[in-house]
Amino acid sequence: MTKLLELFGVSTSVRKHDWAKTVKRSWCPFLGRRCVKNRKSQPDILLGTCCVAYGKEGRGIVICPRRLLENKRVFTDCIHLLTSHEPGNEFHIIPEISIPGGSVDYFLTSVNRGKVRDFDGIELQTVDTTGTVWPERQRFLHQVNIRVDRADVECLDTFGMNWKMTAKTVLVQLHHKVKTLEAVNKHLVLVVQDLLLAYMRDNFVFQHIRDARVGDAMHFHAYSLSATDASTWTLELTSRLSTDSDGVAKSLGRNPPPAMLLSFVFAAPATDTDIACGVPA
Repeated sequence: MTKLLELFGVSTSVRKHDWAKTVKRSWCPFLGRRCVKNRKSQPDILLGTCCVAYGKEGRGIVICPRRLLENKRVFTDCIHLLTSHEPGNEFHIIPEISIPGGSVDYFLTSVNRGKVRDFDGIELQTVDTTGTVWPERQRFLHQVNIRVDRADVECLDTFGMNWKMTAKTVLVQLHHKVKTLEAVNKHLVLVVQDLLLAYMRDNFVFQHIRDARVGDAMHFHAYSLSATDASTWTLELTSRLSTDSDGVAKSLGRNPPPAMLLSFVFAAPATDTDIACGVPA
């Protein structure tokens, strides 16, 4: 039994599959392009490792942030936060925008006649691993009759979940970024798996973070990973929480950060780097 649940978006429970073709193509169905997750020691090898089973219960854990982009659901679940959006506007998703406090993974924008009418920032976060998933990946490929190095198959190196560092790092990053968006009455949404949000609630100061309110600047959207049948894994929105910038500071036991000025400007999203949301206005 492999601990690897998905490889290049395909469930590893599907054994009657052309795995050699899938590995060679290295296609990420969530990005709509080749996988961007490569092996550090061999950058030309794309890993494609989306989800793993971990712990005594074998819980499914997402380890690649791009896996959260399934059906672009994380974006459609944020449309209600675009309070200045109007029917007839277009939706655009713009990746990697730098703002005071750091870079934001995506901005969901409402655009009319080439002008951005509203926008919200969206951050994707999955649990960082310790050790290496590589031997588990190679053992699975060996099981489906793909030739791999024997040393990789026999390697005893394992992987773990770095819950504490992942949670602390993302909260610190949010602490720096949300003040910027709050200053211009916009939102920042953290998209995580429900297991990671549960860890945050158990190990950080989260008692003041409430059920989601549109007026709050900081939102937490948690998704569960479940098997819909024997061959498919899917994500489902299970909870939404929110707070303001001071609330994020409080979750870390810190004083609120000083006010920050928004110093970035959106151009009309019309480049190849834009990702069409596909949601009718």
